[in-house]
Amino acid sequence: MRMSCGRSFLSAIFLIFAIILGLSSARAQNMEVPFYKDKQVRLIIGSPVASSYDLWARIVARHMGKHIPGNPVIVPQNMPGSDGLVAGNYIYNVAPRDGLAFGTFSRNLPARALLKQPSVMYDPLKFEWIGSPELVNRICAALPTAPVKSPEDLFVSELLVGGVGAGSIQSTMPTILNKLLGMKFKVIEGYRGGAEVFLAMERGEIHGVCLSYSQLKGPHASWVSSGKIRVLFNMETKPFTEIPGVPNIYKYVKIDEHRQILEFVNSSIEMGRPFAAPPGVPAHLISVLRKAFAAMLQDPEFILEVEKQGYEIAYTPGEEIRSLVQKIYAAPAHVIERAQELSGVGRD
Repeated sequence: MRMSCGRSFLSAIFLIFAIILGLSSARAQNMEVPFYKDKQVRLIIGSPVASSYDLWARIVARHMGKHIPGNPVIVPQNMPGSDGLVAGNYIYNVAPRDGLAFGTFSRNLPARALLKQPSVMYDPLKFEWIGSPELVNRICAALPTAPVKSPEDLFVSELLVGGVGAGSIQSTMPTILNKLLGMKFKVIEGYRGGAEVFLAMERGEIHGVCLSYSQLKGPHASWVSSGKIRVLFNMETKPFTEIPGVPNIYKYVKIDEHRQILEFVNSSIEMGRPFAAPPGVPAHLISVLRKAFAAMLQDPEFILEVEKQGYEIAYTPGEEIRSLVQKIYAAPAHVIERAQELSGVGRD
């Protein structure tokens, strides 16, 4: 009887031990299954279809999932409006914080928040920045048929340029250059993105545009090489290496404060084409997305598709983008206030 009880007790102990081992084994197997397996990830695009941001985002959507453990499908979703502001607000306030949504929007959004422009409902310092696949130059350009043939002409002749709304560089930069330097841009508003601005130029509605130079690559790569458009100047302090002989805007800046203001307005250029996730996404999932983004940029298939579009790859890590945002926020208060006044956009 005592032996029977002892055996029963030992059997119970072994049974409990087996259950614990089984649970541990099941838990270990579950841990081996990647979080992203059989899932979809939304990629919110803050620009219209066929814009340069859209083209880059769709290339990313086609290739980044291969480098995420579990190989999720990445589904692009356009959410244009206010030069990326609609998408930025959505990603920050509405998008799920479970690692299944991230997006891309205008590099100008951090400065727009700092300038307290209307409808800004995000804190750029709290986005989880993933990275950027490209560096850009910012330029102003004109058609050969325009009355303006050189930057000097802008001080005496009017140039009609396309605008895509308050806060966009297409609208803000010409406005600032008019007020700061006395140039004679006339901004024609109402266009919904770069693609519509190019169509308007082809129709003769406008004669020029201020934008990132990469938008003159891709589908419009032949515009420069064929002489269909002329780059007047670039807006970085460094020489514009893409086209020899193009001056930068600082050649025409005579006052140090004006230089500081333009440098602040153009500070976002270094952010390239940023991708970001909402604040609050678990750190280990942000790490997964950042590693996948970096690995994608080394993918031969990705590189081939980028080259076919006429673009070039220049990687900026998410951590570096965060540092660039912090740098923007470190600008002197009087420079920020003056830039806000010149942009022509009221505060909330």
